[in-house]
Amino acid sequence: MTTSPAVKHISECLVKPLHELSPEAKQPLHFTAFDLCCLNLKYNQKGLLFSKPPENNNFSITAFLDDLKHSLSATLTHFYPLAARLATRIQDNPPSYVIYIDPENSPGVKFIYAKADNATTISDVLNPTYVPSIVHSFFDLSNAINHDGHTLPLLSIKVTELADGIFIGGSMNHLIADGTSFWHFMSSWSEIFKSKNRETCVVSRPPVFKRQPLLQGNLPYAHQDEFIQRYENIPQVVLKERFFHFSSASVARLKKKANAELSNNNNTQKKIISSLQAVSALLWRCITRVRRQPGDSETVCKFAVNNRGKINPPLSDDYFGSPVTLVSVITSVKDLMSANGLGCAALTLHEAVKCHDDSAVKKWVESWFKKPVIYVPSSATSSPSSNIILIGSSPRFDMYGCEFGLRKAIAARSGSVHKGNGSIIMYPGREGGGSIEVEVCLMPETMKDLECDEEFSSALRE
Repeated sequence: MTTSPAVKHISECLVKPLHELSPEAKQPLHFTAFDLCCLNLKYNQKGLLFSKPPENNNFSITAFLDDLKHSLSATLTHFYPLAARLATRIQDNPPSYVIYIDPENSPGVKFIYAKADNATTISDVLNPTYVPSIVHSFFDLSNAINHDGHTLPLLSIKVTELADGIFIGGSMNHLIADGTSFWHFMSSWSEIFKSKNRETCVVSRPPVFKRQPLLQGNLPYAHQDEFIQRYENIPQVVLKERFFHFSSASVARLKKKANAELSNNNNTQKKIISSLQAVSALLWRCITRVRRQPGDSETVCKFAVNNRGKINPPLSDDYFGSPVTLVSVITSVKDLMSANGLGCAALTLHEAVKCHDDSAVKKWVESWFKKPVIYVPSSATSSPSSNIILIGSSPRFDMYGCEFGLRKAIAARSGSVHKGNGSIIMYPGREGGGSIEVEVCLMPETMKDLECDEEFSSALRE
């Protein structure tokens, strides 16, 4: 567990589903190729910072924690796999390594109460230019990889009390849930928390666990040592993490600019660039510029694509799992920085998403099971000379709809995992309206240059 001298561990317990599982819910839940390729990766860590109600409003942290645990138990009646553990079945001939969720083995979700130093306030978290290290201490299981879910909880909730705030941080096994499913769970938990009758455990969007057989299969291994690789030998570099705010006006302006540039270049397709593609293209261009790479060298933009609506028949929007694929776009620095500008950079991202269709996804799954590739911890984004940006999460997630009776959160934050030189995490802006918050992780010198980059600075202006 990640700790900090400023954060004291007070208590912990395991929370189980409120009601007995049905016979159907006790059946093993198997993984798809999308999930299994992530066995070596770390847990997803996201959380929300709230203002603490004043005590004269009859607020009690003890009562609040009890309400959180009870509503969590009720929520787990629907999201029961989160309370379980992973299991493995090994077959000898031919060698076959089958990993699945075993709901029969359901010790529960870990729930931690921690307390920051009495002097630690919300402003200590939000006011520094760069994300302070204490934020990483608001999350549990920072050193775990997804395969560790055989013995560790698949979900750990850590509630940290500040002098004037409360942080609710979740660490969820990425094998079982992507960002879409993470925030589906969080919004359902908040919904039940606000319900007057938690015993009924009613949620507006029950999760869907049914897997498509085409996407499932076994691993051709006889032992975990054949594919497990941890992070101990990955070199660590000193990074700066900073949030940048794109108002709804600045996002709209970027989107308009990108589409106008395509039109000016006699492109027959007009207004095809989305807000997210425009902002991503801007970040790619500006970070590549301040890295000062040679014009003939390659630059890479990687981003996760949600496959729920990509395959036919499509998966439900409420499908609970991790059906994402990492898509890479590679071009030369010269082409990315050409006079064609933002529009052409955004177009390369748009075309990559467009080409990632049902045929491409199923071809990837078929190829993967013939020759499985388990992602390994990469040293690429740990290098000072990295030529990659890696974009994760999404501004489309309804993070600020999760209130837990505390009103709208002040900010969303993430933990220490999956952060390297060029990592970018997208969040919705708190004010809504299409605004976007972007968390950027870069080498200190590169971050300083990005902050002074004229194209980047002008895009942030109102």
